[in-house]
Amino acid sequence: MPTLQLVQDPDADALLESNPFALLVGMLLDQQIPMETAFAGPKKLADRIGKVDAVHIAEYNPDKFAEKFSETPAVHRFPGSMAKRVQALAQAVVDDYDGDVTAIWTGGDPDGPEVLRRLKRLPGFGDQKARIFLALLGKQYGVTPEGWREAAGDYGKAGTYMSVADVVDAGSLQKVRAYKKDMKAAAKAAKNK
Repeated sequence: MPTLQLVQDPDADALLESNPFALLVGMLLDQQIPMETAFAGPKKLADRIGKVDAVHIAEYNPDKFAEKFSETPAVHRFPGSMAKRVQALAQAVVDDYDGDVTAIWTGGDPDGPEVLRRLKRLPGFGDQKARIFLALLGKQYGVTPEGWREAAGDYGKAGTYMSVADVVDAGSLQKVRAYKKDMKAAAKAAKNK
């Protein structure tokens, strides 16, 4: 398995690679901020609260957790609401998977469509975010249940530069950024017609 390079920071990427819950948190944070900032969030949290673990975060005092989220540099540009979302995600992993995030993709030997269903049930994970995360698991994390590419849709296709699932180095990061910029411009143009 190649080394993750989602953040382009060795320490932050090492945490994502070694800690699947941190990777899930990074995916949750990946909205309305640059992708690298989102995936750097778990390292900021680990530095501030000691570890990025579903049980630890679910049990953390919500006010104190929000304070840690807000410390400069903030984990997210909307620290209050995102701190609540991360705690809700942690609580769901504790309640539904006994705190073991890998059970989402290993428990009961699920196929790709079932992993997608499980991801979509998580707080903060809609259809698109779930498909992107499934593609990230398959393309870069070695999680390849039967039918994962089809379940991930276009994000699961090989040779694309559509999402964080396709970021393997600085060059691919730029290609993904360009794709996202083009998609936003196309959506804006369609809206203005």
